[in-house]
Amino acid sequence: MVQLRRAKWIPLGVVVLAVVLDLVTPAGVTSAPLLIAAPVAAAPLLTLRGIVAIGAFSMAVHAALARYDGTFGWQRGIANQLTLLAVTVLAVLIHRALEGQDARTRRARHIAAVAQSAVLPRPPSHLGELRIAARYVPAENEATIGGDLYVVQDTPHGVRMMVGDVRGKGLGAVSAVCADLGAFRYAADEAEDLPALVTALERALLREGGRRGGQERDEGFTTALIAEFAEDLGAVRVVNRGHPPPVLLDAEGRATVLEPSEEAPPLGMSVLGTWSCPVDTFPFPSGATLICYTDGVTEARDESGVFYDPAVRLPLLFHHRALIGDPATPAQILHLLIEDVGHHTGGRIQDDQALLALHRPRSRPYA
Repeated sequence: MVQLRRAKWIPLGVVVLAVVLDLVTPAGVTSAPLLIAAPVAAAPLLTLRGIVAIGAFSMAVHAALARYDGTFGWQRGIANQLTLLAVTVLAVLIHRALEGQDARTRRARHIAAVAQSAVLPRPPSHLGELRIAARYVPAENEATIGGDLYVVQDTPHGVRMMVGDVRGKGLGAVSAVCADLGAFRYAADEAEDLPALVTALERALLREGGRRGGQERDEGFTTALIAEFAEDLGAVRVVNRGHPPPVLLDAEGRATVLEPSEEAPPLGMSVLGTWSCPVDTFPFPSGATLICYTDGVTEARDESGVFYDPAVRLPLLFHHRALIGDPATPAQILHLLIEDVGHHTGGRIQDDQALLALHRPRSRPYA
């Protein structure tokens, strides 16, 4: 915003530069070409009135300089004035065209935002005592959704969640995301346990791959982290299907990586064989935050090729925040994490990032 305000002074600066050059050069040298550039520079920066004002001001300055130099004749005076007038009209037309393009871009972004909220809605800020925050950082500036996903749902079996990363890019990946989310929303309510939920997701992915055919049928898969919380939030049960393991950040800022007890392939690969569905149970103490993410975080590299390590960085971010004020909320933790990943990569987002933080508040002592 500050840079835009500064840029609006560029057309006036061009006029000032033209005046200076005209005064320090011989009378036979004209600065008219530079004055002609002022309305063109104003086209993308100023309002319609601003463009007309710069054009009129440039014409007045040119007339004054030409009279001062004694060159205000038909060739160097009237002809340049007519050129300035024509260029000002052209700048107005360019401005109108840019306004139309900007309006179309805003509409497209609004439609994309609506589509994102429909395909990948943000989870509620809390379910019971569980506090929730989610963020999606696209690798492409103009994109709002890709192949990463998250979902949190209150079910008859407790709060269940999933973070996943679909193989592929573009519309095909978005289609698979829709299939994953739709299957999860239905199966999370119906499945008695996590293995049954995983089986339902597996079937949904196979059906989706069969409909799309080709490479997606044979090689389509989704890495997924699926978890459910105990009714009292004292424990979290996790199934990891080829996904980066989450980090549990306790109330003191100590980080623990929740590694799976047994490796399992991503969802959608059951055509290659059958695997067990290990469910790992981890304590979820009071004041702890479970932080889940896709490989856009763990595979983010700096200029030396060093990968980002959330388990190392999160305690540092937590304690830095604690020194500033109160302990960070789930949303603040994700904000700090995204900023830190950006610093690590030098601002180069190499892959989409989907992040989910689930926090169990500290237990209040009884009076």
